[in-house]
Amino acid sequence: METLIFLLYPFLACLLLILIHAYFGIHILERGIIFVDLALAQFIGIGIALSFLFGEEKSILLSLFFAFLGAFILSLSKKVARHVNIEAFIGILYIFAVATCILILDKSPHGPEEFKAIMNGNIIWVTPREVSSTFLVYGGVGLLHFFLRKQFFALSFEGKGGLWLEFLFFASFAVVLVKSVAMAGILQVFSFLIIPALIGRLFFREPVKTLLAGWLIGVVASMGGIFLSFTLDIPASPAIVAGLALMFFGLLAGKAFFCRDCPGG
Repeated sequence: METLIFLLYPFLACLLLILIHAYFGIHILERGIIFVDLALAQFIGIGIALSFLFGEEKSILLSLFFAFLGAFILSLSKKVARHVNIEAFIGILYIFAVATCILILDKSPHGPEEFKAIMNGNIIWVTPREVSSTFLVYGGVGLLHFFLRKQFFALSFEGKGGLWLEFLFFASFAVVLVKSVAMAGILQVFSFLIIPALIGRLFFREPVKTLLAGWLIGVVASMGGIFLSFTLDIPASPAIVAGLALMFFGLLAGKAFFCRDCPGG
């Protein structure tokens, strides 16, 4: 019973992560800016890295500052795309953020461990308080997207919407990532954004069906990864990510060989 209680909070945290990130993943896949999550999450990583130097009590403020800075830059992506390949631009943002994190953490006595924490997180040790605060943040962002769902879907699927709406979309995404990266790390956050939505699109084209399939896959992968992490004493986030990736490869192979006429893709 104690084991179940201990594992309950990491599972609830993963459940919250998959609910919100699979939704954003549908938008990101439709926009064709796959690595935007990595770039924005790594921008937030700059704030976390600075907090290791100047005091962890400043982590939220520094993370939010770099989150909104990254959101503002990405809200200009349509304008940038007129001049350069947008994926290349996002890739440069990502490597700039990684390099900046390394330079900052090089001045810290525990730099390698702190960089590993930014990448992998520590979701197996998540606390009830972290789960509750994450629920409130994700719930607030979810309500915003519910009330503006028509505008946001028109923005992603039809390219209709102004700069302010573009910034609002990325700013809300950035707020989610501030909580997500601190709790689960960049690796798991990126995988939850892309892989479940991509699996859903293997078989469905409708956003609702894609989302439901992504949620189901994410829940199964989270349960398996957390169980393996506990029983084999291995890091939880890499176990979940590896399991999720293997599920994608397996389903992709299954569709390619046995279901060539299935919808989706």
